[in-house]
Amino acid sequence: MRFNTCAFMLIGIMGMTPVVYAKTPTDMTSIEEVKQETQSLIHTLKAYTANQRDEASKKAEAALDNLDNRIDELETSIDDNWDKMNKAARNNARTSLKSLRSQRIEVAEWYGRLKSSSNDAWGQMKTGFSNAYGAVNSAWGKAKKEFESEDRTGQ
Repeated sequence: MRFNTCAFMLIGIMGMTPVVYAKTPTDMTSIEEVKQETQSLIHTLKAYTANQRDEASKKAEAALDNLDNRIDELETSIDDNWDKMNKAARNNARTSLKSLRSQRIEVAEWYGRLKSSSNDAWGQMKTGFSNAYGAVNSAWGKAKKEFESEDRTGQ
């Protein structure tokens, strides 16, 4: 229950602190691709039993690597446009990135629990990791979508 409350709070915070300026290169991962990847991972993890922990851990680790790449791409885009950003946009960008990194740490903690959980706790750890992973990906999508909206309007 405590995790769910934290996850919802983090999602709410991310909605209030969008990235308003960042470059979106055409090779940057699309929001739809991320949604599909997230749903696929969550669905796949649900199917794994405690006896398949190593396989589930490998899938989760690969997903975390992809998440890190997306956050890095967003950060690079912000860095590339830093000089074009006003003070408020810079502050929002810093806040959004800080929040994303914080949520990423939360996902890493759940990943560690997932890898080392007992058979009895396996279901709870899968759910916790899936919720945290879904929340950070949702926050990333909101930040990217907000930027794209701001970028199109030239603000």
